[in-house]
Amino acid sequence: MKWFLLTLISISFYSYSADNLKPFTSDGCSSFPNGTFQQKELWLACCEKHDFDYWKGGTYEERVISDNNLKQCVSKVGEPEVALLMLAGVRVGGTPYLPTSFRWGYGWSYPKGYGELTPNELKQVEVLAPRIYIEEPKPH
Repeated sequence: MKWFLLTLISISFYSYSADNLKPFTSDGCSSFPNGTFQQKELWLACCEKHDFDYWKGGTYEERVISDNNLKQCVSKVGEPEVALLMLAGVRVGGTPYLPTSFRWGYGWSYPKGYGELTPNELKQVEVLAPRIYIEEPKPH
């Protein structure tokens, strides 16, 4: 029985640590509208940036920052009440512990959980990330 458990743990650890990042995808604002009836994609860009953050995952603190950035972005387009609703939705529904297509770290195999990305994982993000989300070096 001990050997069985050790083998199972080893396999789980190996598959967890040897994971490959899937190409970036975005479903817009997931189960939420991408905009108003008049402006159907008013806050779509906010959701796509948020999806990028969720795709790559990371620490709990990075998720909080990403969720607050979504709220700020939607507020800036003139919809602060909608932004509060969206914040509540992503805080509840975006947990990495549910096997959803929009969970924190959805680019990795489930379960990923919270944690700093390893150098290998960061390299995969760099290779697969859409250029729009890669920070350009600042001129000196």
